Amino acid sequence: MNDQPHRPRQHGGPQSGSRGSGRGGNGKGRPYRRPQKDPVRVLAFDALRAVDERDAYANLVLPPLLRAAREKGGFDTRDAALATELVYGTLRGQGTYDAIIAACVDRPLREVDPPVLDVLSLGAHQLLGTRIPSHAAVSATVELARVVLGDGRSKFVNAVLRKIARDDLDGWLETVAPPYDEDPEEHLSVVHSHPRWIVSALWDALGGGRGGIEDLLAADNERPEVTLVARPGRTDAGRLLDSLGPDRALPGRWSPYAVRLTEGGEPGAIEAVKEGRAGVQDEGSQLVALALAGAPLEGRDELWLDGCAGPGGKAALLAGIAAGRGARLLAAEKQPHRAGLVAKALDGTPGPYQVIAADGTRPPWRPGSFDRVLVDVPCTGLGALRRRPEARWRRRPEDLEGFAPLQRGLLREALRSVRVGGVVGYATCSPHPAETRAVVDDVLRASPGAELIDATGLMSGVPMVGEGPDVQLWPHVHGTDAMYLALIRRTA
Repeated sequence: MNDQPHRPRQHGGPQSGSRGSGRGGNGKGRPYRRPQKDPVRVLAFDALRAVDERDAYANLVLPPLLRAAREKGGFDTRDAALATELVYGTLRGQGTYDAIIAACVDRPLREVDPPVLDVLSLGAHQLLGTRIPSHAAVSATVELARVVLGDGRSKFVNAVLRKIARDDLDGWLETVAPPYDEDPEEHLSVVHSHPRWIVSALWDALGGGRGGIEDLLAADNERPEVTLVARPGRTDAGRLLDSLGPDRALPGRWSPYAVRLTEGGEPGAIEAVKEGRAGVQDEGSQLVALALAGAPLEGRDELWLDGCAGPGGKAALLAGIAAGRGARLLAAEKQPHRAGLVAKALDGTPGPYQVIAADGTRPPWRPGSFDRVLVDVPCTGLGALRRRPEARWRRRPEDLEGFAPLQRGLLREALRSVRVGGVVGYATCSPHPAETRAVVDDVLRASPGAELIDATGLMSGVPMVGEGPDVQLWPHVHGTDAMYLALIRRTA
C-alpha cells in the first residue's frame, strides 16, 4: 500500500465492457433472467458511491438513505443493521480489500472503474469480514453487479470474487502483507487497513512497541458504540436510561451524562433525541467539556465561550451546565450553516445563551470578556477514524502542518478572549503531537501571561490519561475517540 488515494476518481477502463441488457439470452439457449434487486445491497452501494463521488461522509449519507428505505416499506431493523455493517465495514477495510482485489485482477486498480471497485469491495467484505456464507456472498454481490453495473461487468465481478473466496482473511493477509520484521509499517498498513503515513503518525503519537499500535489500529476498525449525552436541564442520564430500558442502553463508562446504546438502529429515532433533550456525542467529547466546566477559577464565573462550536454537541452540554450555575454561553461558529446546527442543538436550553456566526481568529468580542473558553479546533481527525473511516483515505501527510496556522491562531485569540484568572480549554480530535502539544507549546512561548494547569484530575476518575498536565484519550484504552485537552490559565 502507498500513501496515494486507493480509489482514483476516473471512470471507464478496459474492464468496463458494455452494460448490456442481455435480452438476447446468454448464448446457450437459456432465457434471460432479470436481476433481482436486493434493497439492502443497493442502498449500501449507493452510500459508497456518494462517499466516493461527492466526498460525502457515511455518517451523513447513510441515515437519510435508511429513512427513505423504511418509508417505502419492507425495510426492517435487521435490513438497516446489515446495510450499516456493509457500508462501514467496507470503508474500514478498504485498504486491505484493495490489496486483496489487486492480487486477483490482471490490471492496476486505477484501471478498474470506481463503481466496479465498490461492488468488489462490498463482496470482499461479505466474504472476509462477515459470517455470510461464501456462496451467498458471491451470488448476492454478482446479482448486485447485474443491477447496478450490467450483465457484462457482473461476469468480471463474479470471476474476481470466486478467486477471493478461495481463502480466508488470514490466508490472504499472509499473501498480500509483507512480514512485520521486513517492513513493520507496511505490514500494519495492509493488515489493519490504514494508509502507511497514518500508521507512522499514530505510532509516533502513541510511542511504545508493537502491541500498543496494533491495539489502536484494531480499535479504529471496530464498530464504535453509539453514545448519547443527556443534556443538563432537559433530562438526565437516569431518566434517559429508564426511557430506553436495560435491554437497549447502559450507563456511560466515564461521563455522568453518558448513555451507551447496546443495540443498533438509528439514534435519531429515539424520542429524547428527536426532542433535543439528548444528543449523540462520544464520551471523549463529553469529558473535554466537563473538564473545562470543572476547572477551578479565580473570581467570577458568569460568561463562557465555545469558540469553534459547530455542530453544537459540546456547546449544548456546556450551555446546560452554565445555565445551572447562573452563567451564560456564547457559541461562535465561523460557517453560517454550521452555526444553524449549533442553534438547533441549543434550542431548549434552560437559561440564557447566544449563537453567532463569527471567526474565532478575528473575534468581534472584546479581549478579556470570558471566564471560560473552549476551542475544539479543526484538525485531521486522526482520533475519530473509527467513526469516520473514509477520512483515513482522504487525509494526506501535509494536512498535519496544514491545520497548524489555524490551530495556533484560534488558541492565541482564545487566550486573548479570556480574562485574567480565567481558563481556556484547547481540544482536538487528533492525538498527533503536531496538532496537540506542539501547538500549545508554541503559543505559550509567545504568551508569557499564561500557564498550563493540570487537567488529569478533572477526568472523573478516567485512568491512563497521560502524565499531565494535558490529557490524551485513546479508543483502545478508554473506548472513546482520541481526544486531546490542554487547560490553560491566563495569569496576566
